[in-house]
Amino acid sequence: MAANSSTSTNHRALTTTTSNQFFEWREFLWGAIAGAFGEGMMHPIDTIKTRIQSQAILYGSQNQKSLLQMVQSVWKIDGLRGFYRGIAPGITGSLATGATYFGVIESSKKWIEETHPSLGGHWAHFIAGAVGDTLGSFVYVPCEVMKQRMQVQGTRSSWSSLPMKNNISMNHGGQMYGYYSGMFQAGRSILKEQGLRGLYAGYWSTLARDVPFAGLMVMFYEALKDFTEYGKQRWMPNSDVNNSLEGLVLGGLAGGISAYLTTPLDVVKTRMQVQGSTLRYNSWLDAVRTIWRSEGTKGMFRGSIPRITWYIPASALTFMAVEFLRDHFNERLDEESKTEAATLSGDSKGTLREAALTARD
Repeated sequence: MAANSSTSTNHRALTTTTSNQFFEWREFLWGAIAGAFGEGMMHPIDTIKTRIQSQAILYGSQNQKSLLQMVQSVWKIDGLRGFYRGIAPGITGSLATGATYFGVIESSKKWIEETHPSLGGHWAHFIAGAVGDTLGSFVYVPCEVMKQRMQVQGTRSSWSSLPMKNNISMNHGGQMYGYYSGMFQAGRSILKEQGLRGLYAGYWSTLARDVPFAGLMVMFYEALKDFTEYGKQRWMPNSDVNNSLEGLVLGGLAGGISAYLTTPLDVVKTRMQVQGSTLRYNSWLDAVRTIWRSEGTKGMFRGSIPRITWYIPASALTFMAVEFLRDHFNERLDEESKTEAATLSGDSKGTLREAALTARD
């Protein structure tokens, strides 16, 4: 009986080690590292994008700065520090989003394709990307609120110089908030003044932007990979393109296309999260109607250039990092798993031999 129990245990361990499971834990780790890497590298551009989209909240809809004017303004008033305001919550949010995005993509993609073949292909990629980003939103959205408010504030001197009267913006009439010295102080302050509702400001507008964006990006990326593979087999059958380089180029293209298509959703999300306690926009639909009525198409696509400029290299770096980590670490981990499996197999055979000898005795 003991011999049978030991053999069963070793068999289950061997099966678990060698089976191709749905849960791809490595992808969660690689995604977290890659997401933080991309955010850290491209944060200054994201700061410019956030400030351009938030001008109507702080200064009204008239005389808004262009991309170049905004860059010059941040550099002149805040210096280099201004470009990196909010980087701590930005990286924290990207860790969570990157982990769930890539982890869920690989895990759920297998499940969808094997259990629902009719949803295979690009639909599976779209659904997997959307689900992964939705799960990451529980951590990402509070980090995004803190990050964007810190980006808008710049340094303490520039925030205090904003024309105010009784903590109300003179140019707009929307109630502002105190200066945030860091990520944790920002979180405590928002939680104290506005509760969880403040930390999750613009949650539904974030999902309205990120679910289609995440789905489109992974769908475009996988489609471009399929197209590239078809091209290599037809015209360059003997070529050996580095996966990291392929991830860099295709990830950049996928991110840029998806970023442009979802820019109006990003404008709405940014303004919903930057506004203070006195709401300028009462709901997501109210924000869409107000921006469209007062600023038109130009307002809906405001900040599209820095958004695309951010997402092309950020997505490129993220997918490149994921492909690099897959190539250099998955192989090593697979070898370790095979070694462990062989050891377990040997132990199992030894246990069977011992059991046979015991029974014969």
